[in-house]
Order: sequence, then structure tokens, then C-alpha cells
Amino acid sequence: MIYAALAAVIFLTDMVIKNWVERKCTEGKERKIGKGLLLLRKHHNKGAFLNAGEGKSKLVALLSIVLTLAMTVVFLATFSFRGSRLLKIGLAMLLGGAYSNTYDRIHRNYVVDYVSFPVKNEAVRRIIFNISDFCIMIGALCMVLGST
Repeated sequence: MIYAALAAVIFLTDMVIKNWVERKCTEGKERKIGKGLLLLRKHHNKGAFLNAGEGKSKLVALLSIVLTLAMTVVFLATFSFRGSRLLKIGLAMLLGGAYSNTYDRIHRNYVVDYVSFPVKNEAVRRIIFNISDFCIMIGALCMVLGST
């Protein structure tokens, strides 16, 4: 049950932040947060990671739904056996992030991204994330480490 709660906390936290960003931030403007460690920037991502598939938002949304449902089945299956805690934490993090981004794709037709890193490399600086993206990446890493 704690793993489902973790997924729910990730989903709800990211949704609260996304709704705040939608109301309070202007796309194209940035401001430093965390003593300049991060940049707050509103961006509507109409594709997948790095705007891949931007012109095919319905296909991206469908793929997102299918993958999220498949991961949900895997997640639910882990409750029936004693498995690695790290694997279950990874699945919960991945699902919390996937649900949030999939929800955006269905209800907004884009994913709200809002944080980037103030680095000198312009290509890296242009990449904008949200909490769900970080949870998906960290969750996938935890799953790999937990399944070995």
C-alpha cells in the first residue's frame, strides 16, 4: 500500500505544481529558483521527451496510455510476491510520473514542463522537465537496480 501512496503523492505533487505554473507563469519567461540552481520556465510539450512526436500528439497520448496501463499491470503483479523493495519503489515512482504526464496528454493535449538547469551549454539549458520526468528516470533506474 505504501508504494501506491508514493505513486499518488508524486502524481498529486506534480499536478499541483503544473496547475500553479499554468496560472502564474508566462511561457517564454524564466526565473531563478533555489538560489539559482534551477530555472522556472513554463513550456507546453505537445510530444514526448524532447518534443519527440510533437506533430502526432494523439499517437503520443495513445502510446502513453498503453504503456502506463502495462506498467500498472506489472505494478499490481508485484503485490502478489515478495520482491525487491527497490524494484517496487522504482515502479511506484515511474507510475506516479507516468500517470501525471498521461493525464496532461489526455486533458490538456500537452504536458506542462517547468524546470530546467542554468548551464552554459545552450542545448542542455533548453531542455525543460517536470517532477514526473525526474520520477520516471529515477524510477526506471531503481527498477533496473532492484531487479538484479
